[in-house]
This record gives sequence, C-alpha cells and structure tokens, in this order.
Amino acid sequence: MEGLTVSIEEIVRPGPRVIIAEDSVLLRGGMTRLLEDAGVRVVASVGDADALIEAVDTHPEVDLCLVDIRMPPTYSEEGIQAAVKIRRAHPEVAVLLLSQHVVDRYAADLLGAGAFKVGYLLKDRVADIEEFMETLRRVADGGAAIDPEVVTQLLSKRQDGSLERLTPRESEVLEVMAQGLNNAGIADRLVITERAVEKHIRSIFLKLDLGQDEYDHRRVQAVLRHLRGSARH
Repeated sequence: MEGLTVSIEEIVRPGPRVIIAEDSVLLRGGMTRLLEDAGVRVVASVGDADALIEAVDTHPEVDLCLVDIRMPPTYSEEGIQAAVKIRRAHPEVAVLLLSQHVVDRYAADLLGAGAFKVGYLLKDRVADIEEFMETLRRVADGGAAIDPEVVTQLLSKRQDGSLERLTPRESEVLEVMAQGLNNAGIADRLVITERAVEKHIRSIFLKLDLGQDEYDHRRVQAVLRHLRGSARH
C-alpha cells in the first residue's frame, strides 16, 4: 500500500516481557498495572534481589528487568549487585534501574561492560508515563538510557580536565547522548539541527581523543569515558 511505512511485523510486535523487582507491594502492584495497560507483559514480580535472580533463571524468555536499586535486607546495594550479576550471566536481558536519589557510582558500575541494554532513571521519571514507556522499550530493544540528573552529576565530578575541553553546548549534547537518543532525538531535545549535532559529536570525539572506530562505538565510549572516570573520584 502506497505511503505505508510501518511493517506488518512492527504492527503485531508484542510488548517486551518484563520482571519487576520492587520491595514495596503497593508500588509493585501499581507498576505491574501501569506496564500491562501499556502492552508490556509482566512475567514475574518479586520483592528482593535473590528472588529477582531466581526469576530470571526461571523465565529465560524475559526481555528486561525493572529493578529498584535499594532492596532488602540492607536497602543499600542489593538491587545494583543483582543487576550486575544478571548482565554478566544473561547479557541478552536488559536492566532498567530505578532510584529515589542519584547514587552516581551505581551508574558507572552498571555501564562498566558497555552501554547496551541498560538504563538508570530516577523514580520521578515514572510520573511521565509516555516518556517512561519510551525509555523502557528503548532499553529493552538494546539501547541505553541514563537520567539527565545522573549524567549531570557524573560529569560535574570529572577532574581530569576533559570536561573543560568541551564547550557548554558539547556538554549538553553529551548529556543527551548518554540518555540513549540518536542524532535526531538530540536535535529535537536541544532545538538545534541534526547537522549541528553531528558537528558537536565530531568535536566531542576529537576532544576526548577517541579514534577512528565505528561511529556508534565511539558514541558509547564518549559516554563511558565520563561515567568510568566518575567512579574513581
């Protein structure tokens, strides 16, 4: 049919299969209802990190784990530790972390093996349901999504001088890039042209001494250069 741009596969494509890990029964139930209303299939819902890991082993078909960072029994690092274990044992499973506050080293730990199928959002972002669902699907599809506030705090802690080499606009482009947006998305977010985005990204690559590797790989490395550096300070 003339003008048809969406394939039949895309029209009938089922929603991602998700495991929710949240210790609050009330929040867990609300999140389940929210996702199912949006066409996401919740295959398991658990309240602690051990149960999360067991659920992933039990449901090999899962696409993404939605994980609260602070979980029982100590409410400190259980969620991120489980997320790192899942990414190592099941690299095909995406992980989207939710946190009440910015805990910057968690983002660096999670992204240490590469910014693919990972995300880190503050819980406030869930209030914007449309944006949250877009982020969840992007991560499930293999992308990355880091909360802008997390990125801002990570970049502000850089002490090796590389941040100072970037212009204010280049820093903005890098922050939005870290959220998993492509050039068109960055242009739309910053209200600039795609050509300008491409120019800024080339400059970022140059100033961060990134070589001639494949373009998408250098995008990832530009983000990881900052995230990894923050974990050392």
